[in-house]
Amino acid sequence: MAEHPPSQTRLFEWMTGDDDSRMCKDIPDAACQEQPRNFFLHLFAALGNKLADELSSARLVLPWLMGIIGAPVWMVGLLVPIREAGALLPQIFVAGFIRPLPRRKWVWVAGAVLQAGGAFVLALLALFGTGTTGGALVLAALVLLSLARGVSSIATKDVMGKTIAKRRRGTLMGYSGSVAGAVTLAAGGVLMLFGDRPGNWALAVLLIIAALGWLLNALCVARIQEEAGAVDGGQNAWTSIKYGLSLLKHDRAFLHFNVSRALLLSSALALPYLALLGQQQSGTDLGNLGLLVVVSGLAALVASPVWGKLADQSSRRVMCYAATGTALGCALGASLFWLPGDWTNSAVPYALIYALLVIVHHGVRLGRKTYLVDIATQDDRALYVALSNTLTGILMLAVGGAVGALAQWLGTATLLGVLAMTAVGALASAYRLPEVE
Repeated sequence: MAEHPPSQTRLFEWMTGDDDSRMCKDIPDAACQEQPRNFFLHLFAALGNKLADELSSARLVLPWLMGIIGAPVWMVGLLVPIREAGALLPQIFVAGFIRPLPRRKWVWVAGAVLQAGGAFVLALLALFGTGTTGGALVLAALVLLSLARGVSSIATKDVMGKTIAKRRRGTLMGYSGSVAGAVTLAAGGVLMLFGDRPGNWALAVLLIIAALGWLLNALCVARIQEEAGAVDGGQNAWTSIKYGLSLLKHDRAFLHFNVSRALLLSSALALPYLALLGQQQSGTDLGNLGLLVVVSGLAALVASPVWGKLADQSSRRVMCYAATGTALGCALGASLFWLPGDWTNSAVPYALIYALLVIVHHGVRLGRKTYLVDIATQDDRALYVALSNTLTGILMLAVGGAVGALAQWLGTATLLGVLAMTAVGALASAYRLPEVE
């Protein structure tokens, strides 16, 4: 067993609030001994992944890319559904594939490398893509990114569950979100300096940095010390689906969690529409994109560690708090459309409310991720994660299409009001979830 530098162990214990890093609740002794080193590898891996996600965001960066290359407007509406559903739908199949593998980190590495490749393709399209063809190629590259993200996502949670003990996972995800937020904040500040200058090269650089972030993710994951896990009970995709559906029938807490998670989609769906309202008032130059990236990064920097600590105490309460914030943010965003005054024609008030929604969206993500990892056991965690994500992917496609139709019919502001009411339903549902910590 490798000896860890005392400074590394002390820093780990300080960051997690533990007096003894060797006390582990639900991972083997061998994994517990490696926990300080693995904690920091997870942290830097998450930094690369979160930074790459922000700099290739389907909510902010890719719509600007579509506008710059002159892609049709209807293609922009496909970005978020493809990004989210493409990452979630295949996961029930991936779960059956990785079950026979004693060490799942290499699946995570493969997904990260594929995402890096997709980001490099997007960078080239920022420089050379034009019109409908360029837009179609952006969507194709996004499909690759999303599928690879789905492969990595299920392996990420499985490896974390094997290498990081309970009551330290939320803290880990919180710190990683904070560090990534700081780097994203710097990137947004640079974008603001570009103002209304041509953005092709700036977007290409952002996307290359995103690709490097995923390569950093792959490098760190490859160095994680993962103990061999259970390989019995491997199933093909259809058997996994049937077993997963039986879980929904017999595990009422798991079913209830998925209902709450579905209602919490309102936080993800609200962000691009609030950005759209701000864009309609202030234009599409890179300075305004930089402002939104800055508030997004600042929100992550401030919020993620707080949400992470709270999630280790009660991930259920985190989902309740985040649902409340989502309802408030959507209601405020909708109200801007009807308030009098020239100040509502500036991008600034929209950016402030966007920051609030980003903060609560981080709470949604940290709360439901921590709850899902903790509600499952080591033997069935991969299946729980895969089934929940697959169900959410199906809902994202269906609800995303319905939301787009509502926005076209009722207008963006009214749609935000509808999403505020959905968030109230999420609060009521999450409040009734059982505690799992």
